[in-house]
Amino acid sequence: MSILVDQSTKLLVQGITGREGEFHTRQMIEYGTRVVAGVTPGKGGTSIMEVPIFDTVQDAVRATGANASAIFVPPRFAPDAVLEAVDARLDVVVCITEGIPIQDMVRAMVFVENSPVRLIGPNCPGVITPGECKIGIMPGNIFTKGPVGVISRSGTLTYEIVYELTQAGLGQSTCIGIGGDPTPGTTFIHALPLFEADPETEAVVLIGEIGGSDEEIAADYIRQMAKPVVGFISGRTAPPGKRMGHAGAIVSGRTGTAQAKVEALAAAGVPVADTTRDIPALVRQALG
Repeated sequence: MSILVDQSTKLLVQGITGREGEFHTRQMIEYGTRVVAGVTPGKGGTSIMEVPIFDTVQDAVRATGANASAIFVPPRFAPDAVLEAVDARLDVVVCITEGIPIQDMVRAMVFVENSPVRLIGPNCPGVITPGECKIGIMPGNIFTKGPVGVISRSGTLTYEIVYELTQAGLGQSTCIGIGGDPTPGTTFIHALPLFEADPETEAVVLIGEIGGSDEEIAADYIRQMAKPVVGFISGRTAPPGKRMGHAGAIVSGRTGTAQAKVEALAAAGVPVADTTRDIPALVRQALG
């Protein structure tokens, strides 16, 4: 069992003929993801890596039955790519693109929020169900199948912590990198109920960072969860007033500080690791 993606997922790649799109499509295919189509306007009727290319997402969906998309297009075109995927009513859309103007993404999110589509990102590493399906840029070799769900705002921290879990013999059910932009399609509060409902996820690792209030909101939900959650907050040593990391890592007064997030999670009964190396031990304790 998994959440969002599995071996039945049929993926199309928007921007498949670009440098990043082609490289990561190859990686996803090698991992075992069923990439059934690519979309590049003007290149319909051609193919790359034996994957047929279409001019539009609608054409690709009609021809292949694709139900998920990975977006690798330049920032100025990414909001339209998201809207095209929403119009095709795909189940899951993963927008890898970073640097999208906030006002453009805000307008696109109006349509996302009024659709059944699950958007992950933008500016995210993607989602992976180990051994079944990888959508995005995560290094598949560090993941292994197991009972730990992972959800993170930070891409590189995701890799580091997953590696620590794998080395400790703690495999993962599904890992979601939600990205660090101010307007993510999926937040902690969206993903936690999915892990709570997944029978094969026994514990969840939540990886947060300074900026925003997503972790505090998540803490309120975690109070009613039956499954244990282990937390980690990056940026605890960030100098006051210093803007660091993602566009969403903006601290205003006390709101969004690492300390406020740690306190909120601790009050909800979540053990918060001081370092990434502490996480496997806390997960083992949570699993009993």
